[in-house]
Amino acid sequence: MRTRKEYALGDMLLAYDTDEQEHISMSLIPRSLKDRALKKEYTPEPLVQLHARGDHLPAGYGNGHTLSCTSATDALKFVSQIREGNTVITSVGDGNGRTVHHRVQWEEGLQAVVVSSTFENTGDTPVTLNLLSSLNLSGITPFTEGDAEGALFLHRIKSMWSAEGRLCSERIEEAMLERSWTGHAIRLVKFGQLGSMPVRGFFPFAAIEDRKAGVTWAVQLACPSSWQMEVRRKDDGLSLMASLPDEDYGRWAKTILPGERFTSPEALMTVGTGGIDEVSQRLLSIHRRRMPHPDADLPVMCNEYCITWGNPTHDNLEKIAGSLEGHSVDILVIDAGWYRKPGAGWSDCGGDWIPEEKEMFPQGLKATADMIRSHGMKPGLWFEPETCASGSEVFRREELLLTRDGVPIDTDNRRFLDMRKEQVHAYLDERVIGLLKRCGFSYIKVDYNDTIGIGCDDPDSPGEGLRQNMQGTLRFFRRLREALPDLMIENCASGGHRLEPSLMALSDMASFSDAHECAEIPIIAANLHRVILPAQSQIWAVLRAEDSLRRINYSLINTFLGVMCLSGDVTKLSEEQWHQVDEGIDFYREIRHVIRDGISSFHGEISESWRHPKGWQAVVRRAGTDNLIVIHTFDGAFPERIRLPLKADKILRVMCSEDNRVSLEDGSITVELKAPFEAVAVHAGI
Repeated sequence: MRTRKEYALGDMLLAYDTDEQEHISMSLIPRSLKDRALKKEYTPEPLVQLHARGDHLPAGYGNGHTLSCTSATDALKFVSQIREGNTVITSVGDGNGRTVHHRVQWEEGLQAVVVSSTFENTGDTPVTLNLLSSLNLSGITPFTEGDAEGALFLHRIKSMWSAEGRLCSERIEEAMLERSWTGHAIRLVKFGQLGSMPVRGFFPFAAIEDRKAGVTWAVQLACPSSWQMEVRRKDDGLSLMASLPDEDYGRWAKTILPGERFTSPEALMTVGTGGIDEVSQRLLSIHRRRMPHPDADLPVMCNEYCITWGNPTHDNLEKIAGSLEGHSVDILVIDAGWYRKPGAGWSDCGGDWIPEEKEMFPQGLKATADMIRSHGMKPGLWFEPETCASGSEVFRREELLLTRDGVPIDTDNRRFLDMRKEQVHAYLDERVIGLLKRCGFSYIKVDYNDTIGIGCDDPDSPGEGLRQNMQGTLRFFRRLREALPDLMIENCASGGHRLEPSLMALSDMASFSDAHECAEIPIIAANLHRVILPAQSQIWAVLRAEDSLRRINYSLINTFLGVMCLSGDVTKLSEEQWHQVDEGIDFYREIRHVIRDGISSFHGEISESWRHPKGWQAVVRRAGTDNLIVIHTFDGAFPERIRLPLKADKILRVMCSEDNRVSLEDGSITVELKAPFEAVAVHAGI
């Protein structure tokens, strides 16, 4: 007979079920639907999945696919459970020296919880873990009879360079997660990412939706290194696990000595009524709480990269700063190339971080930073601090570099600093933090343009070496903040390869993508609203002298889906073009509180191709009584007018390039669409 313990956490109900063998499982449902939950016949999975070297391997044809669902996990029995405020700590153990403390944390006002597991070696011999789950959510779905045929959907978010954030949704049956006729063979979908770019292939995100019940469960893992997720089934209940990669998948193993502890990465978890678009916004309530400066006004920025293309000399920057003065730009960022050596490209010289002062900055880099401030803007500077290129001296200092099989990890033109070493942090203190301090920079763009791959040399495993190295990266971000408390930090990795919660919590914003001049910018930017806050999503408007006013309008309104960053031909724009830019900046400043504080909903019909987009999209973002509506058309067919539900009774401002008629009545806004590749922004309120 099962016993149940329940905890109300805001509008969610956290439940633990313990069976006669003292196995304990965890489930989560909306509180409002408690009375609709069915008493289904299935065996919930334990709240912790565990495996160590030497343990029995999985049965049910799982061996080689997973290290979960083994006798090691089955041996973990309930020990204790306590509630400390809004934190529930459940301890399980096998009676032979393996104890796991499972923690669920919630804070008032949040719509999600944070889950983690701490393994404690309470025995007298070392244990080499090769799987420890951060989260193992069981009992999906309690609202639909049987195996919920036709009701369940798996949502994942894919990512490639310059194509981040594509939502991929499939029926559980299509994913081959239907139970077998006997329940014998484990059904499994496993996915993840290997290396130091945690958003390369997939975001560390998954959701399962019961469309018949109108309920969705969503999970996001805060992990800057390799990770994995598994969706599993043997009977009528699905389970969703998030963890570091196991040894089979990501070559991760870690030895825990007697008396030692090891804690898994945090996982964010929520459940809510509605579909993926509604429930994904709930996870972002934790992102919002963890932002370094959650109430700061969003800046207007300019990055000079698409102006100088790696040649940011003092003279070039003086022309740019002069062109920007008087146009309400807050920050001017000097991007890659300020350190390059004569005759070499910017990508060949990174690592030493010594400004080139013979030709580029004859008065010193500080004079250039001072010049930017004299034009009314804060200066920013680009670095790629964790890597070094072949033209740098540090490239040959192997004692500072990561190795695999005793050889420096070298991806043709990049080697990687060993962020585990204090000597490396001392080097970065001098070359990065010291330079920022001496020159008075207010902003740093931290770029990262390659990946370590599966791991690096480490006594335990390559995967553990990688994990420790990326924890060193987090430590570097913290050192930046400690040394320069007012510094703004941008998280960039060839655009959007690092858009995961642990790095986002240490960054003021991130590069949303490298798709800087592409027609698909608004598609990528809108899709990212499901996994990062728009207030942390820096979107570029690359303006060209040959651009029509409609194209400039399109580029500017793209940035209303995040943080505005200008680039391009700012020194060559006509007075008419600058007038359009000034209107966009003024509109952005008027609605930036909605971007920062709002909740997004999504509308439209877009083709499968993002490179050749067809159709239309609209994002409605609401904060209190204020609404921002951002509409884009693409190629091909789209409706002559669209009608969107809206809680507003007056139109406060419209920005468009054509004579787009906008009307508001009966709780809906209607917008006429005139041409392909145009954009319309509307500010509406009460």
